Amino acid sequence: MKLVKLLYPGLRIKRYLALGALGMLALGAGLAYLLLYIYALGGSVPHVLPNRVMEVALFFVVGVALVAVGLWGLIRALTPLWNPSVRGGNFADIILQHQHRGSGPRIVAIGGGTGLSTLLRGLKEHSSNITAVVTVADDGGSSGRLRRDMGVLPPGDFRNCLVALADAEPLVTKLFQYRFNKGSGLDGHSFGNLFIVAMSDVTGSFEEAIYESSRVLAIRGRVLPSTLANVTLSAQMESGSLVRGESSITGSRQRVRRVFIEPARAEAYPEAVRAIEEAQMIIIGPGSLYTSILPNLLVEGIRQAVADSPAPKVYVCNVSTQPGETDGFSVADHVDALRLHRANLFDTLVVNSNVAELPAEWGNKPLYPPSGPLDGFRVITADVVNPEYRLRHDPKKLAVVLMNLYNMQKGKNRAARRFMTKPTAAAGA
Repeated sequence: MKLVKLLYPGLRIKRYLALGALGMLALGAGLAYLLLYIYALGGSVPHVLPNRVMEVALFFVVGVALVAVGLWGLIRALTPLWNPSVRGGNFADIILQHQHRGSGPRIVAIGGGTGLSTLLRGLKEHSSNITAVVTVADDGGSSGRLRRDMGVLPPGDFRNCLVALADAEPLVTKLFQYRFNKGSGLDGHSFGNLFIVAMSDVTGSFEEAIYESSRVLAIRGRVLPSTLANVTLSAQMESGSLVRGESSITGSRQRVRRVFIEPARAEAYPEAVRAIEEAQMIIIGPGSLYTSILPNLLVEGIRQAVADSPAPKVYVCNVSTQPGETDGFSVADHVDALRLHRANLFDTLVVNSNVAELPAEWGNKPLYPPSGPLDGFRVITADVVNPEYRLRHDPKKLAVVLMNLYNMQKGKNRAARRFMTKPTAAAGA
């Protein structure tokens, strides 16, 4: 079993076939070894077996073991290909797609809310080595009620990320997102949130519940909390007032001066730190600036791990402002807010270039690309907006821009340079 785990970072068809072939070779060699000695002794089997039993047995044991491991690994590797949600094209094309994802870059995406799940939905088509580091500051809606009533971390953002990365049956993912609209105590809760909370009670820990839920949904990657601490997000407003609670900050409709978490020294989740340390690319955002992105980077262990990482670090700016949180903000205002919180840890910004005015009743304003350079940052402008809902990124467009950036910086695809704008200033945070 340990050998299979060692050999199984993703889909590895060739090595499993090779193991099976070696096993068959060992079995054939054992049989030939036995027949040679029988022949040499004139077919006298009783005299052969007592003398050569250990040599023959060794060949057969090794052969059977190799065939079993190869067959088990092959079945495990090919099982996802029968999933209806990933079918399409011929069988060879599907295998190549899975091999490509399995050998994709180690990407860490940091954030929460709808923005993070949108990003993950696009990235999973390019790599299976994705780790989502998710905020635990949510205290509104179904997640907030479960957090207060059950004493668990808020499950909502985790559920959205799990579904975004899922390879499970479409019906299963739809079930996880199903929200009850009636019933005493059930109204407003989503099935996925209740499932995670129940799994947390069954397994004994929230992190184990997320792991087991990941297996149920057959996700491509991992979803991890930034911290296991019971974090409360608070904000000091420009008016001088103090607002406690993630949902209250947006609801206050005041301009935020700065945010902070309690406890201030919340310990970073070790697996999340390790994923950041091993990452080949780190993506911050998109998502709510003060209530989804910064709560992760205010966890000192997460912030320090990102700062120390040599991997390319990208901040994906939102395509529009968010009412009650970033009203009137420009791209530069987003960067200044991150800098104020010592969270300007990135070297590159991705900004939407396909800008159009939004309906006034939405309350959002489009974010225009900066007209001039931003100190110390490379700015990449590209069409990454969802044309059908211009408040959100398009998962596929955004993923292509990010993967082209990764390939360009790693020298794997020089042709990707044509998708990039020239740096507006020397890179570096």
